[in-house]
Amino acid sequence: MLNTDFIPKRKAMLNLSILSSILILSSCCDKNGPTKTSNPAGLIEDPAKLEMLHSLVDLEGNKGRLYEMTYTVDYKLDDALNAGIVGTNSLVQFVMTHLMDYTSPKTLSMRYDAGCSAFACPDKNSGDFLMGRNFDFNHKDEKGDRIMIPAIVVHTAPKGGKKSVSFVDGQFVFYESGFYTDGETDLSMLMALPYLLLDGINEDGFAISVLKLDGNPTRQHYPDRKNIFTTVAMRMLLDRASTVAEATEMLEQYNMCMDDDPASYHFFMADATGDYAIVEYTFEEGEKYPTRMEVLRGDDIWRYVTNFYASPSMIDSPHGSVISTHGKWRYDTLKVNLAKYQYKLNPTQAMNLLEKVAQGPDEEQRSTGFTQWSEVFNLSKRTVRMSILREFGRTFEFTIE
Repeated sequence: MLNTDFIPKRKAMLNLSILSSILILSSCCDKNGPTKTSNPAGLIEDPAKLEMLHSLVDLEGNKGRLYEMTYTVDYKLDDALNAGIVGTNSLVQFVMTHLMDYTSPKTLSMRYDAGCSAFACPDKNSGDFLMGRNFDFNHKDEKGDRIMIPAIVVHTAPKGGKKSVSFVDGQFVFYESGFYTDGETDLSMLMALPYLLLDGINEDGFAISVLKLDGNPTRQHYPDRKNIFTTVAMRMLLDRASTVAEATEMLEQYNMCMDDDPASYHFFMADATGDYAIVEYTFEEGEKYPTRMEVLRGDDIWRYVTNFYASPSMIDSPHGSVISTHGKWRYDTLKVNLAKYQYKLNPTQAMNLLEKVAQGPDEEQRSTGFTQWSEVFNLSKRTVRMSILREFGRTFEFTIE
């Protein structure tokens, strides 16, 4: 949560009109207008930004667990790509200087992490291409109690880019469940939402997700490339890539930088043509940090992924498939169930498989051990079916118009 002691008080503008969304919710929940809030946004003065920040909709009425927002102002992707963002600190600095109206004399912070499972397959009956995804992360406070997060559905339609819907864990900027209407929490860091995504899909049916790896972070240093941070890369791909092939070509033009934490990440992506890939950054001989980009595709064994390196080049490393146990039971469950159905699942079967690999209270001793949301992306129809907090009997459905 932001420290608001230093933020000047001003009355935020409330948007009392019904939010015009690029997504449509299914009948499982009523689509209401913006959720009224008196919370401040002390680093924002521009009326359009204030209206946007006060346009969030609580999709469950008043539970504070799942919000929806259409990001209507320019989030300056070209500037972000030219800024040399290499981690969370420089991402916060970019948001402060380019998206907010005031800068803070104190340090604002964010954190970024992810566990997760993902897979891709066709639907035997319809011929549609699907991608399944669990986002797993167990946020805990200083006492070890689990923090309830707000998930935020973010709609973007950038000028000259592709419409998309992406999904954000609000705890990465220290927002907790119900933050939006607690009367205290400053909303300024909502300006960062386009760069906080953990997964998403665009209007061409290209989808991407990020999953955690153990070990040192990726640090590429090619002199002829600009630096790019994990989530900035994902935003670029949703805005500009139509296929897996285009996405991997774009990634090859940048130095991937994955912060200073003792963790790296790999991407799982798929598209409406049926293509899919795991993108990993692996080690050259003698290196301390991963620098070599590998694209794993074209075989059924690359249709699913969890939290260890899938690349054959990393098979005997401490964080590779032979030695690492991080996500192993989930990986084996995906492997067995996808093979059982010849790698073809309908949407119901896909969600059932996500339920099989969901993590619950019995996994709470592990940092990634709680499933915050589960999604089945229909890449052919450009839809997302989502459940939160392992409540698989109730889903939310989104469609890009």
